[in-house]
Amino acid sequence: MPDHAHSSDTEVQAQLDRLAALSPGRDILGLERIAELCARLGNPQNQLPRVFHVAGTNGKGSTCAYLRAILEAQGRRVHSYTSPHLVRFNERIRLAGTLIDDALLAALLDEVLDVAHDLQASFFEVTTAAAFLAFARIAADDCIIEVGLGGRLDATNIIPPPAVCGIASLGIDHEAFLLAPDEGVPDEAIQRIAWEKTGIFKPGAALATLAYPDCVMQLVSKRAAAVGGTLFSEGEAWSVVPHADGFSWQSRRGSIAPTLRSRMAGAHQMRNAGLAIAMLRSTPDPQPTDDDIVRGVAAAFWPGRMQRLGSGPLTRLLPDGTTIWLDGGHNPDAGAALAMALADQPPLHIVCGLLSNKDAMGFLRPFADTIASFQAVPIPGHEHHDSKDLCNWVQSELGIADAQPCDDVAAALAFIGDHRAAADILVCGSLYLAGDVLLRNDELPD
Repeated sequence: MPDHAHSSDTEVQAQLDRLAALSPGRDILGLERIAELCARLGNPQNQLPRVFHVAGTNGKGSTCAYLRAILEAQGRRVHSYTSPHLVRFNERIRLAGTLIDDALLAALLDEVLDVAHDLQASFFEVTTAAAFLAFARIAADDCIIEVGLGGRLDATNIIPPPAVCGIASLGIDHEAFLLAPDEGVPDEAIQRIAWEKTGIFKPGAALATLAYPDCVMQLVSKRAAAVGGTLFSEGEAWSVVPHADGFSWQSRRGSIAPTLRSRMAGAHQMRNAGLAIAMLRSTPDPQPTDDDIVRGVAAAFWPGRMQRLGSGPLTRLLPDGTTIWLDGGHNPDAGAALAMALADQPPLHIVCGLLSNKDAMGFLRPFADTIASFQAVPIPGHEHHDSKDLCNWVQSELGIADAQPCDDVAAALAFIGDHRAAADILVCGSLYLAGDVLLRNDELPD
């Protein structure tokens, strides 16, 4: 699926246009093209500082945010590579703590594209190579790399063994794209996903994961054993314990004594923070202190994930005191996490748009009991479920009578403000939609 990257900087946009013309227009899994591309660039992936490699269906971006915040609280300089971006492509590449600037981004893309002309490299392969070039040339202490899609054949997996590999939540999202039916992998869908994600495991790397069902943990353990690694997994080796005012982290390698508090809402974010701490506790010294971890967890933020919108053009469409939450979750696993995060909330007005390749009811069904009304919207510039279809499905399958299509998020919010009883609002269903909302509300990620 195309990344639809745009920039207000003319030089960056020129390179993005050039990339769009050269790439096949979709991600193609496999390491052959990225290996050749990086070889032509001097193999920058072999010149990175200490690396944290993170995979998962959901939660990997938040885990990366916790890692970065804790390391920066420790006083370390941190590069990071994440995807997708919400508003600006620059969000994907952070150099020693700061988003890459337009001039350097344009120059790096130009350099990579000059040697990629005959490779049919994908958008993600080219941008991954550009990130590796930047990370190799600019000094830092650590490098956090988020897997783009899958793990085993993802372009980021060309890196040598990192300090630690982390696997976040596992769920069904891109399964049909990831796996051919004759690859000899397990039959159960969730096991096939785990098989792909654990493809980032490498000899010599520490391995940390969340807890999964027994059948999945058995597979993960076998994949760890195959590279000679020892798992440091939630439940067996570490755990998070919720408290009224936060949570604690406990493990066989010691516990965090002070209470941990996160600005990111939901029990799933406690577990993401727990995974980040487990990864850090798996690395050689210098490890962060308990105080570094407390300050880092409190500071960590990942936009578009249960984000409370601030004052802006969109929020001003609603009466004072109305809270608008924004979440880019879009698959059944994310829907289940949202259901847990909203369990204690009164029913919400939902504004939702979903890409056409997403399981709409699989995403919405887990939190159906918290829906006071439903407003379906399109996702600008992307193939999406028809808004009328979404409303029909919500009415017939979830039994929510109050459902109507709207032209866009602004129209949906205005409709709620004019015609519905006061209640908080959740805008959800797509990271692309989340980016559009942040842009329209003048809240650009930085």
